[in-house]
Amino acid sequence: MLTQLNGRSWWLGILVWMAAFSLVESASSRAAQAALELRVAIADGVSQIAVGSSTKAIVRDSNGRPLGEIAPMNAFIAQPKQGSVSLDRWQSSQLWVEPTGGGYVYIGDRWYRGRTAVVPSKSGLTAVNYVDLEHYLYSVLGGEMNGNWPQEALKAQAVAARSYALYHRQKSNNGIYDVVDTTASQVYRGIRDESTGTQAAVNATAEQVLISGGQIVEAVFHSSAGGCTENSENVWLNPVPYLKSVKENFTEVSPVAQWSLDVSRSELSKRISGVGNVVSFQPVDMTPCGRIKTMQVVGDRGSKKLSGEALQRALNLRSTLFSIVPQPALEASKGKAQASPTTFQVIGRGFGHGIGLSQWGAYNLAQGGNNYQQILKLYYQNTELAKIQVK
Repeated sequence: MLTQLNGRSWWLGILVWMAAFSLVESASSRAAQAALELRVAIADGVSQIAVGSSTKAIVRDSNGRPLGEIAPMNAFIAQPKQGSVSLDRWQSSQLWVEPTGGGYVYIGDRWYRGRTAVVPSKSGLTAVNYVDLEHYLYSVLGGEMNGNWPQEALKAQAVAARSYALYHRQKSNNGIYDVVDTTASQVYRGIRDESTGTQAAVNATAEQVLISGGQIVEAVFHSSAGGCTENSENVWLNPVPYLKSVKENFTEVSPVAQWSLDVSRSELSKRISGVGNVVSFQPVDMTPCGRIKTMQVVGDRGSKKLSGEALQRALNLRSTLFSIVPQPALEASKGKAQASPTTFQVIGRGFGHGIGLSQWGAYNLAQGGNNYQQILKLYYQNTELAKIQVK
């Protein structure tokens, strides 16, 4: 059930039923779960992986039958074997490791809350952390922001991250996991990123999500907008009603608000093939915010068009919100500029794709006295704050 929260005029009072949020049940469960579990892929397609527990752990097979126990602060290497999973003396088509007494599970080289399932994959093994959604967010906030940031910024991130995770849980169709643990989904590195600050922000916004048209939204976010967020269709082609361009009416104070990079002509010519020595860059298509959609690269042996994303990757830039300015060297003997520049300066703003919430923007807004509802309202237009209730 989604219950919309009271507050400003945009938080209208309604009830929206969401059948997608029924309890997660698995073969390993002895009873219904008390909270909503998220399935996070910690490793996918690996040849082996260490799995253990901080407390005594029960090892179960694919049908939930107990096979044995792992002693506290002990771990074994899981390996694929004849289409199944082998862990020490146990083998099954799927193995579960479930810590007892509130212990942590060890996967790879980190500690996590919850439990883990290890299953065979086409190229090895996949290890999935089944974790309470709210506990997952304790870590995500520390991986995506910083637990020492203002609470209102962390609260905004908590609601966005919760919405994003549940949106992808609904859309997941691989049958094994809902999200991964990298920036391809959200950064999740287990208990190492938790802090009192992240826990407080998650607890203060417990079960709160953003909805649009009665559905939980894909609340994407990025590090820094550089002064202007984008309409989704200007970057990802498809228009989304709640991912609209926002001009930030404040000066962002952050290490990525503005940046520059000097690149030599010889280095550019190595990174951009097919044009010879680079002579100039000519913007062909730009977004209303100024992000590069298409750039014409001119060289002494030809020219080519590159997308802003391709140029960003080639030059390892923080965003596509940049310009490239030639810096011709002066001839010492004549005091005149050379015809062809020897260095180019890249001048840019922001960090990331520029859609949805700007994390540094949220930081600056919180520092200026804005609460998390105001921050979310700014970056996710046409949305409403609601509360998910799992029963």
